[in-house]
Amino acid sequence: MIKSMTGFGRFILQEKDWAQEWEVRSVNGRHLDIKWHLPANVRSLETRLEKLARNHASRGRVTIQLNLQVTRAEILGMRLNEPLAEAMVRQMEKFASRMEYSFKPDFSRMLGMSFLWNDDNGEPDSGLVQSLEKGLLAALDDWNEARATEGRDLHQDLSRRLISLQEWLEQLKERTPQVKEERFAAVEARIQQVLDRYSIDLDQDRLLQEVAMLSDKLDVSEEMTRLTAHLERIDEVIANGGDSGKRLDFLLQECFREISTCGNKAQDTDISRIVVDFKGELEKCREQVQNIE
Repeated sequence: MIKSMTGFGRFILQEKDWAQEWEVRSVNGRHLDIKWHLPANVRSLETRLEKLARNHASRGRVTIQLNLQVTRAEILGMRLNEPLAEAMVRQMEKFASRMEYSFKPDFSRMLGMSFLWNDDNGEPDSGLVQSLEKGLLAALDDWNEARATEGRDLHQDLSRRLISLQEWLEQLKERTPQVKEERFAAVEARIQQVLDRYSIDLDQDRLLQEVAMLSDKLDVSEEMTRLTAHLERIDEVIANGGDSGKRLDFLLQECFREISTCGNKAQDTDISRIVVDFKGELEKCREQVQNIE
């Protein structure tokens, strides 16, 4: 099944010593571009986590955010600057005593004071790392499910539009031979009118040459054949799924080229109407394909 490049995923987990919340958001992009928003105390894991993320996508601009709350500082590989913390508490005790206030330190508040903590320059606790990896994978799975759901909608929409394109193509195949016959008859009548006016006899071989040249200019059989093949290939790519966005975009560009040539060669009102509708539907298909991975 094809997948959309647009999606959202989330995973929340509360454990004994930490709580984690992952969010994964993505929009369209030509290549895979991952932006990370990680707390400073686990930013060293970015390269490790990116390998996991890249196994779940091939295109798009992806933003991955982690909200992490840890209740034990040592899990993060950090040490309390005890002399500084003690000095702060002593100073506050003196100040409270002088102001005749009661004072009781709120040690939980000190957990959020980054200047009191020294980083050991190592990775956080291995248990936390494993938990974060599992949490990220769960968020990526949720994100992929959302992208797959939208991909199914895109699949259905493109399949409906492809049916319309194939119907218009059949109309073109039916109309183009008629146009050739009508143009031949019109040219022959005009030539004969000129010959009759000036009482001139035209060599039949010369007439056949002119008709052959006109036939070559009006012939769109090759374009019809290629257009048929492109539409069949689009149907196959959609059915096969996978990373099909770039291939579909290329095939639709080729369809634009072939149908434009048909319209330019035919120079017929009925065909022009079909070509305009065909191009309009192709453009809608291209807009949808821009969302496909």
